[in-house]
Amino acid sequence: MPGPLRIGLSAAFMHADPQRALFKGKTLKYVEQQLFNWTMSEGALAYMIPSPTRTQAVALDAFAIDLDGLVLQGGADVAPTSYGETPLQPEWSGDPVRDEYEIALVKAFLELGKPVFGVCRGLQLLNVALGGNLYQDIGTQLPGAFVHRDWNIYDQNFHHIRLVHPTHLSSLYPNTATARVCSVHHQAIKDLGQGLVAEAFSVDDNVVEAVRLEGPTWAYGVQWHPEWHDPNDKSLMDGRVLLHDFLDAARKRRSEGRPPDDTA
Repeated sequence: MPGPLRIGLSAAFMHADPQRALFKGKTLKYVEQQLFNWTMSEGALAYMIPSPTRTQAVALDAFAIDLDGLVLQGGADVAPTSYGETPLQPEWSGDPVRDEYEIALVKAFLELGKPVFGVCRGLQLLNVALGGNLYQDIGTQLPGAFVHRDWNIYDQNFHHIRLVHPTHLSSLYPNTATARVCSVHHQAIKDLGQGLVAEAFSVDDNVVEAVRLEGPTWAYGVQWHPEWHDPNDKSLMDGRVLLHDFLDAARKRRSEGRPPDDTA
C-alpha cells in the first residue's frame, strides 16, 4: 500500500451524562491531542477508531485490515471485572465497555501480526487482553509505593525506571541503566499476561513499567507517557526512540503483505 503509514488510535469514552452541558446525554469518543500529534510527528497518519455497535462488530476487523498499527491511549481505569475481579472501591470500577472494545481491537491487530503500542492504560489493557491482571490501586495494595499519580502536578510527576538487560528496550537505549519518565497512573500490572515479559521496573517500588510480547509480532506497552516527554529535555527518556521502533515495525509488516493464511 503506497503512501504514509496509517495508524489507528483507540478512542477514550465520555459516556452519556444528562447533566453535562456539552452534548447533553450523548456519548463522546476522543483522543488526547498530544498523543495524536506525537503519533503523526514522524510522518504517519493517525485515525481514531470508533467503537461499533454490537451488530457492527465485524467493523473492528475491517479497521485492523485497513490500518498498519494500533496505539492504545490512556484514560479511565481498566475495569476489575475485565480480569475476573470485583472492584475494591466503587470509584475503581473502570470502564468495561471501553475494555471490551479495546480488547477486541488488540486481538484483531495481533491476529494479523500488526504492531500494537500501549501507553499507560494501554499497557494495562494489553496485559489484561492477554490474560493478565492488575493492582486496582497501587497505594492500597502496595503500601509504601511511589505516588505514580499526583493530581496537583499531573504530567509533571516524574520518577526513574530501571531497564532490564538484555532486552529489546535496552537495545533501543544502549548504555542506559535508568531513565526518567512521566508517570500518571494508580493501577499497575500484578500478573503478566500470556507471552508478555517485563523489560523495565520503577526504581522506587519495582512496579512493572514496560512489557513486550514475545514472538514475531511487535507488541509493546509502557506505563509512562512518552508523548508528553519534551524532546529538548535531556533529563527525560526520549520517547521518539520507541515511536520510531513502532513505526518501523508497522512499515516492515506492511511490506510483508497479508499473512499467508489470509484468504479474504
